[in-house]
Amino acid sequence: MPLMRSATVLSCFVTLFSLHLYGQTANSNSNSQPDVLIFTDGEKLIGHLESATSSSVVFKSDMAGEVTVDWAKIQELHSSQKFAAIPKGTRLRNSQDASRVPQGTVAVTNQQVQVSPSGQAAPVTVPVGNVGNLVEDAAFQKAFERSSFFHGWTGGATGGISLTEATQKNQTFTGALNLTRSVPGVNWLDLRSRTLFDLNEAYGKISQPGTPTVKTSLFHAGVEQDWYLSPRLFAFGHAMFDHSFSQGLDLQQTYGGGLGIVVFKRTKDELDFKASVDYINQRYAGQPNATPPVASRSVSLIGTTFGETYTRTFVHGIFLNEQAGITPTWNNLDDYAAFASAALTFPVYHRFGLTLGALDNFLNNPPPTFKKNSFQFTVGATYSFQ
Repeated sequence: MPLMRSATVLSCFVTLFSLHLYGQTANSNSNSQPDVLIFTDGEKLIGHLESATSSSVVFKSDMAGEVTVDWAKIQELHSSQKFAAIPKGTRLRNSQDASRVPQGTVAVTNQQVQVSPSGQAAPVTVPVGNVGNLVEDAAFQKAFERSSFFHGWTGGATGGISLTEATQKNQTFTGALNLTRSVPGVNWLDLRSRTLFDLNEAYGKISQPGTPTVKTSLFHAGVEQDWYLSPRLFAFGHAMFDHSFSQGLDLQQTYGGGLGIVVFKRTKDELDFKASVDYINQRYAGQPNATPPVASRSVSLIGTTFGETYTRTFVHGIFLNEQAGITPTWNNLDDYAAFASAALTFPVYHRFGLTLGALDNFLNNPPPTFKKNSFQFTVGATYSFQ
């Protein structure tokens, strides 16, 4: 009898365990069902729904790769994955706002998006034209989580080198680091803050027996913190540090703050205008061997910087970042300055790319014998962090 009871208990345990495994397998299979997109002409794509806006859908097909399709060309769309259907014009600031957004599996027919929540809640139907964004549920929930300051940075690092060993020895090194941290870090939520950091260095030296060594050195570092007062208006504070051996500038320090406006922000490009009130300290190197000798000097200035920033993503992921500005100084009108820069990055392989960059700096009042303008062109390999 004890043996028969043990066998019975073991048999029940095996049966329950098998049913548990079967339930897990069935549930796993249901979750792994591919998404289906059917065009108005009857053509079908099998794959994964990634996102959508009020005008188009991004769908990753198993055969065709990632494609963007207008809603008008879609007859049906079915996904077993959970999405959040954010209505057009909805302002989301916190998790309480997020809880009012329809979330669940998605089915689209007759230009109507039906979102079916889990549990007993009734499905919600939204016309495709009223859907501002369709976002995967996991990404939607994560966007409202507080993240560490050390997370969420995007940008890239660029480096280049040139060496010549002959009668003349020529060494040139260039490097750049550009980082951006946006909070929140998704484009379907209004920005609350943004941190920008950029660093550029170009160093070159030409030496030859019997002649003085010729050196060039250009350095720029800057940090900016933006606080968005509205989707189009932001306040900011910044600090910048510049060195230009070729213009006799030992160090220029700039500290200030002001207001910026987003002129336009679209899917692939953005244009910002900014104006700030700045304190500027310039230290110029002396030239004791010049004829006549030039003494070092230091000047403190109050100025206003008017600037613009434009970014654009072209086809194949080619990225343009352009900036320009002018700084009139009010306590000494002769010490005004201006700058312009542009960088074009071409993706090559995975995160690696090729960057062509140009930087132009203008100082109206450099020491004698120095030119007012310096121009730098660089070519380098880039590693992208995003």
